[in-house]
Amino acid sequence: MELSLVNNLWVIIGTFLVLLMQGGFILLEAGSTRMKNAGHIAGKTIFTVGISSLVFWAVGYGFIYGEGNWFIGLSNFFYGDASFAGEGLSPAIDFMFQLVFAAIAMTIAFGGFAERAKLSAYVVFAVLFSALVYPVVAHWIWGGGWLADHGKQDFAGSTVVHLTGAMAALAATIILKPRIGKYNKDGSSNDLAGHNQVYTALGVLLLWVGWFGFNGASTFGVEDAFFGFVILNTQLAAAAGAIAAMLLVWALTGKADVPTTLNGALAGLVAITASAGFVEPWAAVIIGIIGGLIVVGSMRMFDKAKIDDPIFALSVHGTVGVWGTISTGFFATPELSTGMDWGKPGLFYGGGFEQLGVQIMGVAASGVYAFVVSFIILKVMDKMMGGLRVSEEEEIIGLDLSEHGSYGYPENIPNPNDTKGA
Repeated sequence: MELSLVNNLWVIIGTFLVLLMQGGFILLEAGSTRMKNAGHIAGKTIFTVGISSLVFWAVGYGFIYGEGNWFIGLSNFFYGDASFAGEGLSPAIDFMFQLVFAAIAMTIAFGGFAERAKLSAYVVFAVLFSALVYPVVAHWIWGGGWLADHGKQDFAGSTVVHLTGAMAALAATIILKPRIGKYNKDGSSNDLAGHNQVYTALGVLLLWVGWFGFNGASTFGVEDAFFGFVILNTQLAAAAGAIAAMLLVWALTGKADVPTTLNGALAGLVAITASAGFVEPWAAVIIGIIGGLIVVGSMRMFDKAKIDDPIFALSVHGTVGVWGTISTGFFATPELSTGMDWGKPGLFYGGGFEQLGVQIMGVAASGVYAFVVSFIILKVMDKMMGGLRVSEEEEIIGLDLSEHGSYGYPENIPNPNDTKGA
């Protein structure tokens, strides 16, 4: 079998795995929120993947990879390259792989909308985020923009996907304000617990498996079986993150909290995403451990600041996304970073502070852009649409009924048409 065919097969398998991560997000988000919003969580994920796909086809890919300038690409709109692969990767397969990454960023952003945003807000913001926010950051780093010129390292998207989505989620959370009943007048917090930890755990496991496509297929080929090394680093970081988070919350509270352990695994995955192809396995373990510890502190920090984040998107994808990106500035090896012609070695390998400085600059610029533009978009939407948040009555009833007219768990809701003895 020709090598080019195997390369194309591996990347399309990776594409399927990344798309399957949306199923993981459905279970994670539905399980982490209340039963009255479960159907809404599932449904909005599907239609926003549809919206982001069409927008990416129309303009997103062109803004990222089209011929343009340091800021944005300006060609290849309404993508339709039907050429065959030849010796390289099929243009259509490459396009599909990039598309599912854009859809993941969109899903992360919507974590900041959970349990209180109008359905129309999802629709409009999905279009604008997919056109004006994600593609710009992706162009800067992956599409030949100004951060690429500086050698910024982001192997599979700790910044491009996770931090960008999280900063949009932060903007939404600030504008929408906390859910009803989350905080008391004295500033104390109430636990609006999710309704199904089994769903949440299964969602994390699906995401974990999907991440092997997310990181592993970012090698864009099977030469030297390097994708196996990337997957090994991914596995070790996720495992280390889960254990570190569990042990820390156990030490702090006396209980091995299940949601925190699950978020620790996700933190390890997010942390290694930027560095999976640049670091040695022992470093992947350290990166995952620190990610797991950071997520515990970050979850508590946002809660004390009265920033209501039901899905913990800000901590898992935002705070840990920052750490994951910066970590390459410490741990990137000369063989892997320079051998792939992507940046320079990290501080611990004699590279000095140069790569670390580039990583910090990239995080700051990308995070500020994603937050500011998302905040402006959402603020304008809030004014023009008469508010982004559902009414108090609709929020109490739940978005399943108020936005969709049916419950995700209809058998648990009394049916007025039922008659005793019927």
